[in-house]
Amino acid sequence: MSADSKLSFAKPSTSKAELEEGTAFTPRFDEHGLIGAIVTGADGVVLMFAFMNAEALRLTIETGEAHFYSRSRKSLWKKGETSGNVLRVRELLTDCDQDILLVKVELQGEAACHTGRRSCFYRRVEAGADGVALEFVTK
Repeated sequence: MSADSKLSFAKPSTSKAELEEGTAFTPRFDEHGLIGAIVTGADGVVLMFAFMNAEALRLTIETGEAHFYSRSRKSLWKKGETSGNVLRVRELLTDCDQDILLVKVELQGEAACHTGRRSCFYRRVEAGADGVALEFVTK
């Protein structure tokens, strides 16, 4: 691929067999042009969940650093751009019908979460006598 050509993604196949068993990467973006991305550390711990649009996915593949699309800001963002907590992609996988991504990363820095925690998943949902509450599971 030349320096000025951009990676693009083909339209997903209408063949279930091709989509599930073929070798063509044809991500199925939703009606808003987004695809979900589960991000885990190399150790398998889930760090975060975010969305990618085609541009974020292209940049992630081309640079080896995770890029996402912010639905609230309606803009592209590179993880770690301001915090320094960059996510270096080690492996990129897709599920059987290519509508979710699993991004295995090496966290360069201390935190994947904007709260300063390693993971965005730091509270457990617990049912108790007083109803449902959140319990902190990490510091």
